[in-house]
Order: sequence, then C-alpha cells, then structure tokens
Amino acid sequence: HRLDATVSKPDSTDHQKPQIAPYGTWKSPITANLIAQTTVGLGQIALDGEDVYWLEMRPAELGRTVLVRRSDDGEITDVSPADMSVRSRVHEYGGGGFVVDDGDVWFCNDADQRIYAMPRLGNAMALTPEAPFRYADLTVDRRRARLIAVCEERGAGGDEPVNRLVSVGFDKTVTALVGGADDFYASPQLSPDGRRLAWLSWSHPNMPWDGTELWLADVTPDGGLRGIERVAGGDGSSIFQPAWSPDGVLHFVSDQSGWWNLYCWHSAAGKILPLCLMAAEFGRPQWAFGMTTYGFAPDGRIVCSYALNGEWRLAQLRLDDGQLRDLDTGFCAFDNLKVSGNRAAFVAGHAAEASALVVVDLEDGALQTVRWSMDVAIEQDQVSPGVALEVPTEDGSMVHAFFYAPKSPDSEAPAGELPPLIVKSHGGPTGQATRAFGLGVQFWTSRGFAVLDVNYGGSTGYGRSYRQRLDGQWGVVDVADCITCVRYLVDRGLVDSARVAITGGSAGGYTTLCALTFHDVFRAGASYYGIGDLEALARDTHKFEARYLDRLVGRWPADEALYRARSPIHHTDQLACPVIFFQGLDDKVVPPNQAKAMVEALRGKDLPVAYLEFDGEGHGFRKSENIERALEAELYFYGRVFGFEPADELEPVEISNL
Repeated sequence: HRLDATVSKPDSTDHQKPQIAPYGTWKSPITANLIAQTTVGLGQIALDGEDVYWLEMRPAELGRTVLVRRSDDGEITDVSPADMSVRSRVHEYGGGGFVVDDGDVWFCNDADQRIYAMPRLGNAMALTPEAPFRYADLTVDRRRARLIAVCEERGAGGDEPVNRLVSVGFDKTVTALVGGADDFYASPQLSPDGRRLAWLSWSHPNMPWDGTELWLADVTPDGGLRGIERVAGGDGSSIFQPAWSPDGVLHFVSDQSGWWNLYCWHSAAGKILPLCLMAAEFGRPQWAFGMTTYGFAPDGRIVCSYALNGEWRLAQLRLDDGQLRDLDTGFCAFDNLKVSGNRAAFVAGHAAEASALVVVDLEDGALQTVRWSMDVAIEQDQVSPGVALEVPTEDGSMVHAFFYAPKSPDSEAPAGELPPLIVKSHGGPTGQATRAFGLGVQFWTSRGFAVLDVNYGGSTGYGRSYRQRLDGQWGVVDVADCITCVRYLVDRGLVDSARVAITGGSAGGYTTLCALTFHDVFRAGASYYGIGDLEALARDTHKFEARYLDRLVGRWPADEALYRARSPIHHTDQLACPVIFFQGLDDKVVPPNQAKAMVEALRGKDLPVAYLEFDGEGHGFRKSENIERALEAELYFYGRVFGFEPADELEPVEISNL
C-alpha cells in the first residue's frame, strides 16, 4: 500500500542552487491534488486473532469509509461491500461503527444507519429496522446471540432524539436496556464472563469531558439488567473508556485528580484505586464513540498512550509495582490503540512522515507498518519540523503552540523579506494540535508560508484546568491566546505582521471569525464551516451539543446579551479585512445559513469576501475534489489579498469587492 516512490523536487537537481523567489510563490511538489488523491483517513482498529481490521476513509471514493482486513498471511482486502460506507452518525460525529468477533463482522451503513451482520464467508444482512434509528459502539454478546449498542432514535416534529443502550439480537429483535430522554450513553463493555455490563452516561448540560458517570449492572440470563449502580463520576469528573481486564477487573480513566489518569474499581472493597497518578493525560475528549487509549497484555500489563506536556507517548504500566515504562517507537501521536495478545495496533503520527497503522510486538518491540495514510513519501528536505512553543500570557498562564517555518530545498526568499503567517485554530474547541506530520501544514510551508498551530486555552493534553480556561470565555481566551503567540513571533522577527492570516474549522472557525471581527492583528481569514452566530447555534444545533454553550458562553436565552456580544454576525461593522468561507450544504452541526449571513453582511460592507459551498458535504469535507478545491481556493485567496502570485495553476475564485 506504499508506492516505491517519493514526491520529487520540482525542476531541480541535487546540485542546483535554490532560486530566489518571494514567500508564497515557491514551487512545491506537495499539491492539493496530492493531498486529496493519495491520502486516506485511518480510523477505528480491531484485532481479531491474527487479523487486523481498520476503517479507511477514502476521499478519492467520494469520502466512502471502507472496512479493511489484513489476514495473518499478509493479504489485505476490503471487507465491507463496495456499495456501502461504514459510518455511524449518532451524535452526528459517529464512531464505533463496527465490531469483529472470530471473523464475523457487524457494521453501521452510512446510507441507512442500519446495523448489518456479515459472516466472514457470507453476505451483509440488515439486523435493525429502517430509520429513525442510528447505532454506535457495537459490542458482541455471543452467549446471548446479540449485540449491545448505543441507539439514537430520531424524534418526529422537531423533538430531540432519545438515546438508549439496546440489545440487538441476531434474530433482528431490538430491546431497550436503559435510557432516558435527556441522557446520553456510550462505551457498553461486557465483562469477560458475560455476567456484568459497564457503560458511561451523562446529561445536559454536560459534555462527556465535563462530567460523566460510570455504571455497572448484572446481566440476567435473559439479557436484562439488574442491580444497576454508579461506581464512579457524578462529582464533576470526566470518565473515559471503561474496559475489563482479562481477569475481570473494571478499569477506566478519570480526571478526578485534575488529569485523566488510570483507575480500577475494586468491587470487593467497593472503592476506586488509582493506578498511575501523574500530571499527564491518559484520556481524550470523547467527541466520537469507540475512542481508546489503553488495553491489556496477557501478563496483566496495561499498554497505554498518554500525553505529557502535550506530547503523546506509548508506554507499558506494570500493576504490581506501578512502574510506567515508555516504549521507544519514534512516534509523537497515537490514536485508536488496540491490544490483543502480545501485540498492540495504533494509528501512529511521526514528526517527519505521514501517519500509518502500525503494529508493535510487545515482547521485542518490533514495529510493523500495516498501512500508510499516503501512497507516496515526501523527501525529508521538503519537511518543515514543528517547534514546540510555550508563550506566557498577561495573566501568567502559558499558551502552547507549534511553529513551522517556511522550508524548501529549491527556493529561498529575497534578503530581508519576512514570511506570511497562517495561524491555525483547531476545532473542538477541546481539540489538540500535535507536531505529527500533516500535509495540510507542509502544503503551506513548502510554498513559503510560516504556520502556527495553537493549542489555545480549552485544548486537551494539558489537564482539566487548562481545558477550563475556556469556560465562559469562548471567543475571548482562545482568540487572545492566538494573538499572544502571533505577537511572540512578530517580536522576534520571524513573520511579517502585515501578512498574518487565521484559519479554522467548526469551533476553530468561530475563533477565526472572532479574531477577525474583534481585533486588528489579522489581515485575512478562512472560515471552514465556522460559527458566526452563537444564538443560531444554541437554537438550531443537534442534541449532543445543544447545551454545550452553557459552559462555554452562558445560559440561553437568559444570557442573550452575551451571546450577541460574542457573535461576529452582529458586529460586522468592526470587521475590516478579507474573509473566505467554505461550507458543506448538508452540515447539521453548523447549518449553511450562518456562513451565508456573514457573507452577505461583508458584501454589504464592500469588504473582499468569497464563499464556496459544497453539495453533499457535512461538517467536514470528505470528497477529494472538494478537499482539493478548498485548499487551492484558500491559496488563491491569500495570493490576491496579500499581493503575490502563487506558482500553482489555480482555478480562480470569485471574490466580491476586490
């Protein structure tokens, strides 16, 4: 799955001197087409015997997500039918869309959101009824010939969905196990003997990283639940990834100490025991189902990934003496960690190479790459490495970010010229930027841009208190942190203060629009399905995030004045720089009307503005042609507003008022 080729330097030899060219005009082999056509998204992983399964989101196949298997003989095959896409849409963000047991597969089909059963040598067969139901977090209960899953029943007439844990029988019967109108459920986990079930729940206004509860119940012979008890959470702490060890001990991650650390439930003593208390994060914000950061080796060791000062590591935790030993893998990011037998599989991020699905032998540490996320490699002298920054703020806090300087072996700027800067504000806003290699960053640095990827207050990877810096301050702290980092770079003569742009998607799009509206640091911006109207978001968004803004902004509608004060759409009179908007027409999280309202307001102000909408795209772009078009359009836009001519042949973008 990796071509025996690299992306070569454009029009150069090893002995040719770099050409002098202004920043932004450098030729680059890292094209938008390369990013859109040769990359795949690597997602959920499962280990089943000697087989490795994973999800592969393929932009070149209109964003279809395919379940893929590598068998013990090394053969790689697509498992899911060619006319289906494996994707759950529970909470709109989905996750946990398939499960494998002894070669049999069950998965959620994107088009109808039904669960399909697919024996290893058979065809896919629907197990669940048609809409209005969605499913996620599938767990196999062989003893009772069923699955246990999260079910979301879509309401009629505008009512909010109802979420439950359900039993999905192999005979196609669906039975509710536990549920509530205002509740959310995740992570059903059956004990090894099949006699107990653990799961997570939370209720409005909490998000799962604010406060969750861990529940435990006995499973009756007929599959029902009895003796339901709460064993952790409910005290404002966030519980993540309940999991049973091979000997039947319930483990989980909790941030009750201020950091997401590992714990276990000692049932005989009726108490919680910490396993490794440290100022590090063993958990993640649960935006999607099926997220995992640890698993169990046969000898009782816990194999885990954790973030220390924002840097992710892989380690083994010995429970007999509490010793945590890092594994030297050379990677700086780990996602979708799964452990089975003496091996662990994960999506690995590297500082200078594309991410890959990797399997590590826990006995000898040998690493095996199963699937690269790119079909070609990038020459190392093309790669700009990320440099970690810790920048002090006026209130004594520290802002974390990664800075990428322009880099090309074939081009250099005229003496005295400073590069334009693109500031990336990630989504979430509980997301986390890492220094793992990303073509989306290298696309810009290889053309002569500097890039700043900011982990503003609210980001994960730095403890609960850092996340809570954003409580009640969304649109304020995140923006201030981005500006603090920009000024840090400007003061050190690293970037051109007259050519600073900011870009972000979703919540990062909101940060972008606030920065452009309420401050004069940035000279241009790009909003990807960003939020311009907090009131509209509070009224129109889906159930999962319906009360998210209570914590980030204030209670709606009681704090209506604050919502209006923080919404860029109501303050376009303060906006004085060009903006380009990108929007999916099927977006249910941030509906298109928000972007359109901002665009019309800017057109009315005679400010340069561009708007590109994409049919068939939701909250995030999945189709290769749309990914390519958006990236090239953003480059074209910066060229026009900053006054340089990109080396690429770009399709023009209609820019009003320019």
